[in-house]
Amino acid sequence: MKKNLSMLLIAGSLWATASQAETPPPAEVRVAYSGGSQVLMLAKADGSLDKALNSKVKWVQFASGADALTYFASDAIDIANFGSSPATAGVVRKLPVEIVGVSGVIATYERLIGKQGINNIKDIEGKRVAYPPNSTAQYALEAAISVNKLDRRKITLLPLRPADMVAAWKRGDIDAGYVWAPFAQELESSGGHQVFATKDLQKDGYLIYNNYVVSKRFAEKYPQTVSAFLRVHQQKVDEFRKDPEHAAALVAKEVGAPVATAANTLGGLEYPSLAEQGTAAWLGDGSHTTQSGIGQALSKTAHFLADIGEIRQRDIPDNWDSAINSRYIRDAAAAAK
Repeated sequence: MKKNLSMLLIAGSLWATASQAETPPPAEVRVAYSGGSQVLMLAKADGSLDKALNSKVKWVQFASGADALTYFASDAIDIANFGSSPATAGVVRKLPVEIVGVSGVIATYERLIGKQGINNIKDIEGKRVAYPPNSTAQYALEAAISVNKLDRRKITLLPLRPADMVAAWKRGDIDAGYVWAPFAQELESSGGHQVFATKDLQKDGYLIYNNYVVSKRFAEKYPQTVSAFLRVHQQKVDEFRKDPEHAAALVAKEVGAPVATAANTLGGLEYPSLAEQGTAAWLGDGSHTTQSGIGQALSKTAHFLADIGEIRQRDIPDNWDSAINSRYIRDAAAAAK
């Protein structure tokens, strides 16, 4: 009797495993993206993401990472591409999501634009400086203030959404703004110039990036879909590198931006490969996740957010094992060989 029971349990386990492996792809995958230029827009333009996932992709546009968190909280999206700072805030607030890939390291994509008379970062003392709240731009601005030892009390910091920032700039209400494309270009075309870029912080140990964040429930049910999504990302990065001008033209048409703006944005990010991301320098190899490059970046970002009151220090977890999942990026890298 015991032997028969054991055989039944084994059979049931094998059936469950097989059923899970054969789970059909979802009928629809809800992918959230900002309105700016990004390599993923190449997959939106040619429909290749739908084909690779064997699902209908519903594209959901948002204005900021804070909006993406709201969409996740209301179960309105499955996958999103947004900044590391709001992603960290979402994880600390126990949103059921996980980081599965880096879509691009922010270099010159986000930058501080200043008006005449602001020629270096120290010149923002005594000035009105805007930033999008709960964003990588805010994180970069605060980091720049810290590493350059500026007197924060002498800077009037104004939280504004990107579109509101442009309007405030044109009214003369602000002297500088830290923001991403295409809004940075709008400030530049209205008399501004670049003063500082996020890439300037890398020498000081700041890794600021955009990441792919996935609903845990979706990823657990459709792991092949998540890995396939990441493979498409790499394919589009390769397409951009092969012919940057053509890629910029396609993205510009898709998002309704000037080609020069799209080219500037796409070229303002650095793209680690799938293989690189599955190592300790990035998401890790599945072990020692908290000590991985992204794990350490999450710790640094979380403490920054606590210092400015965005999250509570006591809510920061002891480790990031449940926040970072490199399984999908490693599977995607293996399948791409």
